[in-house]
Amino acid sequence: MKTIAVLTSGGDSPGMNAAIRAVVRVGIRSGLKVVGIERGYCGLIDGTFKEMTFASVAGITEKGGTILRTSRCGEFYTPEGRAKAAEQLKKAKIDGLVVIGGEGSLTGAKILHEEYGIPIVGIPGTIDNDIAETDMCVGVDTCLNTVVDAIQKLKDTATSHERAFIVEVMGRESGYIALMAAIATGAEAAVIPEIPIDYDKLAARLLEERKRGKINCIIVVAEGAGGAINVAKNLQDKIGYETRISILGHIQRGGSPSAFDRLLATRMGAEAVKALLDGEKCVMIGLKMGKMVRVSLEKVIGRKKELDLSLYDLALILS
Repeated sequence: MKTIAVLTSGGDSPGMNAAIRAVVRVGIRSGLKVVGIERGYCGLIDGTFKEMTFASVAGITEKGGTILRTSRCGEFYTPEGRAKAAEQLKKAKIDGLVVIGGEGSLTGAKILHEEYGIPIVGIPGTIDNDIAETDMCVGVDTCLNTVVDAIQKLKDTATSHERAFIVEVMGRESGYIALMAAIATGAEAAVIPEIPIDYDKLAARLLEERKRGKINCIIVVAEGAGGAINVAKNLQDKIGYETRISILGHIQRGGSPSAFDRLLATRMGAEAVKALLDGEKCVMIGLKMGKMVRVSLEKVIGRKKELDLSLYDLALILS
């Protein structure tokens, strides 16, 4: 193996730059040429490649987003698009590819390997923390800290005005961010896709707490559980508070990565290069019990990571 490439795909997550830096520097130190592919799979199809150097990745660990930029590429879903991508890799004499992204990105990587035999190593980068076979994904910790900080600020206003705030966070199919943020901030409820919500029961509990003298209320809602507007419609005028909606949106993806995400991404990036050098063909780097592991993408794709629902019970006990 002489040349490897790295790309970031799908939604950005804090820490992607640290992973890129590790791939580039460990790769160069290992005697490899490292190529950066801009704009994810779109750049792979278009051949938007550039050779990376130590200087290319200087000072990027603390930056949010991705210096290689990213995209969601419909063309790559087609056989014709993947054929173009494979041809570009062949033309550039790239022997292995590191893909940093979520389930859709890793699925594309797996298919590319199956169709063209290109050695692939994936790094799970998504704020949803919904990738199987890894305890944490790159970007989750930073996102959670951003959400917790925002909720604490909203809680100040909620207390001052004796209001309820319904806070919508990201998570189309996973309630991880909503649930963890609810526990961390002492929210009164978490509404998540994994568990159907009984609005009458929730409203009765919140109203009873209001009658006992509670002066604020925070409800954290995952976007995939119906969203904040839907929750507000079901609770409005039933819980004894004037309610407000706050949708945090894409602010959750930005910002300087936490120390945890920088370290996780760096370790995963370094392990990805080692995996390619060891002859791995189609694996993802994961974190299991504090250690880096290599898991076949066959075991990852199509499997939803299960949320620990005992934490939901804990959230109810603590609320």
